[in-house]
Amino acid sequence: MLHDDQDAREDHAVGGIAADRLRSIIERVERLEEERKALSGDIKDIFSEAKSTGFDVKVIRQIIRIRKQEPAEVEELETLLQIYKRALGM
Repeated sequence: MLHDDQDAREDHAVGGIAADRLRSIIERVERLEEERKALSGDIKDIFSEAKSTGFDVKVIRQIIRIRKQEPAEVEELETLLQIYKRALGM
């Protein structure tokens, strides 16, 4: 209960909106978006490094996508890929 009273005092209400809380939420999202932007730049740099070293970036991206999946899902997709390829005479 004390925590709720403290929150109520800290949140300056404007038109029924807790302005301090709203400002805090917006600022946190803005900080995270800046971090995401920085991380995206870092990832881009790593892919550039991979490409300059002779690695195929498309294949690396595909491997990363596969590693995020469950092993059973990967096995099922690979099995279906082989079946489809055989059906097409590949």
